[in-house]
Amino acid sequence: MKVYKAPENWPQEQYKKDKIPTIFLAGSIEMGKAENWQEKITENLKDFNVVLLNPRRDDWDSSWKQSIEDEKFSEQVNWELDSLENCEVIVMYFDPNTKSPISLLELGLFARSGKLAVICPEGFWRKGNVDITCEKYKVTSFKTIDDFINKMKSWLKTRE
Repeated sequence: MKVYKAPENWPQEQYKKDKIPTIFLAGSIEMGKAENWQEKITENLKDFNVVLLNPRRDDWDSSWKQSIEDEKFSEQVNWELDSLENCEVIVMYFDPNTKSPISLLELGLFARSGKLAVICPEGFWRKGNVDITCEKYKVTSFKTIDDFINKMKSWLKTRE
């Protein structure tokens, strides 16, 4: 396993050539309000030949202005968008303790991509909207992170 965190460069073409799955960990962060669910997925997939793209950067600074003019903020958002577009799978988690407006935006952007898997537990404030969108666009959805992890492990075993 290899993990890249924003804003690290990752060799997209090499992983495609070598047929190594690349998975973007999209979903709730919300300035630290969400549980660190990315760690749980990383720990559970550590024994697989897979690349995880994690936008939860270690050096995040909440003083960055959320503006295109802020170089660090712009770098973060561009890394996320480029990685979302170039990965093989997007897993998107909606933490019930958050509103996750950016994750909802990304759901809209990638619902038709054919590479999205959504985890939306009971209690997420817009679960109905998420579920209907997933049903309409045939997005695979899960109720828990553990359900996703079990399915992902099975899928990765078929790739070995």
